[in-house]
Amino acid sequence: MKRIILILALVFSINVFSQNKNPIKWSTTVVKISKYEVELIAIAIIDNDWHIYSQNVPENGPMPTIFVFRENNNYLKTGNTNEDIGVTIDDPIFGMRIKYFEQKAEFTQRIKLKSQDAFKINAVVEFMICNNTQCLPPTQVNLLFEIKQY
Repeated sequence: MKRIILILALVFSINVFSQNKNPIKWSTTVVKISKYEVELIAIAIIDNDWHIYSQNVPENGPMPTIFVFRENNNYLKTGNTNEDIGVTIDDPIFGMRIKYFEQKAEFTQRIKLKSQDAFKINAVVEFMICNNTQCLPPTQVNLLFEIKQY
C-alpha cells in the first residue's frame, strides 16, 4: 500500500512541476492613421507579480524585449517600435537602472502601406518574463497583424 501511495505522490508531483507557466498573453490590433499609414499594436497582458523588460536594456542587463517584423512587398516600416512608459527602477540584482512593464504593455510600430489590398504581417516577439524570485527562459511568440483593405 505504501508503494502505491508513493508512486501516486511521485506521479502527481511530476505533473505539477512539468506544467508550463504562461504568465503573459499577447494580442495584436491595427489602427488606421491615414490612407497610406497604419499603426501595428502588440499588447502584452502580464499576470500579477510578473514583468517583462523594455526593448532598451543596458549592456550586461537582462534580456530586452525584441520585435522582428517579417518583410513583404506590401509595407515599409517607419521608425522604430515604440513602447509604453513602464517602470524604471534601480535593480539590485543587475546593479543598474532598468525599465520594465507590469500588468500590461503596449508596443507600437508605424508602417507605410505600398498596397491598398488586404494582407497580413507576421512578426515575432522575443522576451524574458520574471518575478521577484525567478525568470523563465527567453520565449518567442508569433504575432499576426491583419491589414484590411482601405
